[in-house]
Amino acid sequence: MAAIVPSGIAKMQQARGDRSLFSTSDDNVMMKQIHSTHAPDGREFDVKPILLIIEDVMHRATAPLPGTIISSTLQGTQAQLDAVDDKALHSGFSDILELLAYTINKISCEISCKCSGGGDAHATTVSLFNTLSSYPWDAKVVVALAAFAVIYGEFWLVAQLYPTNPLAKSVAHLKQLPDIMERAESLKPKFEALGGLIKAMLDLTKCIVEFKSLPSQYISPDTPEMVTATAHIPIAVYWTIRSIVACASIIMNLVGISHEYIASTTEAWELSSLAHKVNNIHSHLNKQLSLCHQHIAMMKHDEAYRTLVRLFETPHIDNMKVLKALIYPKEDQLPLFESSTKRRVSIETLRRKIVLLLISELDFSQEELSLFDSMYREAKQNPSRPESHHEVVWLPITDRSIPWNEEKQQQFENSQNTMPWLSLHHPSMLDPAAIKYIKDYWHFTKKPIVVVLDQQGKVVNLNALHMMWIWGSLAYPFTSLKEEQLWKEESWKIELLADSIEPLIFNWINEGKYICLYGGEDIDWIRKFTTTAQAVARAANIQLEMLYVGKSNPRDKIRKNNTIIVAENLSHVLPDLTLIWFFWIRLESMWHSKVQHGKSVENDQIMQEIMMMLSFDGSDQGWAVISRGTGDMAKGKGEMFLMSLSQFDQWKDHIEERGFLPALNNYIQELHTPHHCNRLILPGSTGSVPDMVACAECGRAMEKFIMYRCCTD
Repeated sequence: MAAIVPSGIAKMQQARGDRSLFSTSDDNVMMKQIHSTHAPDGREFDVKPILLIIEDVMHRATAPLPGTIISSTLQGTQAQLDAVDDKALHSGFSDILELLAYTINKISCEISCKCSGGGDAHATTVSLFNTLSSYPWDAKVVVALAAFAVIYGEFWLVAQLYPTNPLAKSVAHLKQLPDIMERAESLKPKFEALGGLIKAMLDLTKCIVEFKSLPSQYISPDTPEMVTATAHIPIAVYWTIRSIVACASIIMNLVGISHEYIASTTEAWELSSLAHKVNNIHSHLNKQLSLCHQHIAMMKHDEAYRTLVRLFETPHIDNMKVLKALIYPKEDQLPLFESSTKRRVSIETLRRKIVLLLISELDFSQEELSLFDSMYREAKQNPSRPESHHEVVWLPITDRSIPWNEEKQQQFENSQNTMPWLSLHHPSMLDPAAIKYIKDYWHFTKKPIVVVLDQQGKVVNLNALHMMWIWGSLAYPFTSLKEEQLWKEESWKIELLADSIEPLIFNWINEGKYICLYGGEDIDWIRKFTTTAQAVARAANIQLEMLYVGKSNPRDKIRKNNTIIVAENLSHVLPDLTLIWFFWIRLESMWHSKVQHGKSVENDQIMQEIMMMLSFDGSDQGWAVISRGTGDMAKGKGEMFLMSLSQFDQWKDHIEERGFLPALNNYIQELHTPHHCNRLILPGSTGSVPDMVACAECGRAMEKFIMYRCCTD
């Protein structure tokens, strides 16, 4: 025993001298020395299988000391390692072991020899670097760690087996292990520090090896992130091997230890200091690794984006390539969800079909969803109808910077389960490159859009939602050419303006009645206007039907107006606020549709009429439109229209000669003054708002303002 004591004293003296090695200036001198030993011969090694075995050894060599850091820190992933199949564990291991086994054993012997009985830790580390000079940095550290794993594993194998295995018991006695175990409580600080350093070494080694496995097609050695990492890897390798030497010294010098050595805390301090150093290096290197992963992700994102751009510019025989690239390019799972059967389906179900991509955020308005749902179901009712031969796929766009939570999941599932068409199984499946493409090329911002792809995957309409709102199933196959054709067949008449929001309108048209649509929120004006209009109709001996269409974004005030109008029998109303919303959303859709086709008030009569109607809604007063069949139309803002009707005696004599509507229009024009203040309120975030809009009344460019509105009534 006495012969061994000086080695313990020598190590304490060495530990005090080693403190200087933690300074930056000495690090630089030391690293020059380490770099001088580095002479790789060009061979590359896949060291991951060996690293997996090393990790297995470290976790299974659990100290039989209750509560030690070995069992608490390293055992955390024991269940994972137990689950590793032997075949997977040894996959590729035999080949790489054949190449490295001799070196691993050689290094293990060198460590055992030089770490027994003292010695300079830095000199031992440099000696190991000389032995490993022909290997790349990642192989150096893995081979050295494997060599230590042999020493460490053998020590704990005997320690674990000696109570039950006669051979292990005899070997344990030769190593004086029973004595060591008797002093377990005194050794606890050393084993805790040892476990902490082993974990730090493993973490840092895995980080170093991961740099080697980064895909070279996305990150090159001269990338700034890699240049920085490459400069720090030799330092990381040095301090890992230096730590291996320190750990091996603890294990080797447990044999023949004295009570003074056991009681000493110097080695525990040295191990903890090394663990701190290694953890700091790992933290820095891990940040660089994260930066590298970010760079790779960015490169993959750019590649996926360019692929989408190229695919959508290239003709195809079917739509599979573009749909897979856009919706979900991987083959590991079925990306679409069919709510009617509650099952997942393949993109193949869309092959050679007209596909409508319904793109929106999660907060899809119930009015839009309900209307789109009824249109879809109507089109699918009769399979023999051409418009039934299309599929809709909902692609929900989410903000990836906001964490996904249970509330968002519930919101998504609620919408998904009410949709009779296909949807993406989960928003996270949509690649960020696809989202960027949708925003850049299809101009999606916040409002829902419907992008139409033909059977070959070609985009034939960037947003068919507007034409669907205007014409419904008549818009099939929802192409821009079809949209243009439908506009050529239209003229400004009550059928286009009101469509089927009130089925009675078509009866009134067939019966030759005059039809008045009016709106606004002021119930006093509504009472005066409806009473006056009905009195004028009686006086002019015409049949007049009146329908109240409220305002866009109908809320409680419009609902109350409806109740009053019905109670006082002032006119017809649209009982469902969704129908009022639909009346105005169709008008907005007409505007957007015309804008998509390059129309403006200067070159399109219908556009001028649409703008006038939208400016009526943007004003604070009421308004009215009177029409008969497909003929003329009289329109005006509330006060002027009411004044024209109130002064019926001034223009009634012209009715016989000109007709009721021309006479009314003429009188409105006489009352009209050049002064006006028209407001056009268009929904934001549509992606199609032009820089300049001409006034529908005078043709001058309207001033552009930004308005934020929160209407709670």
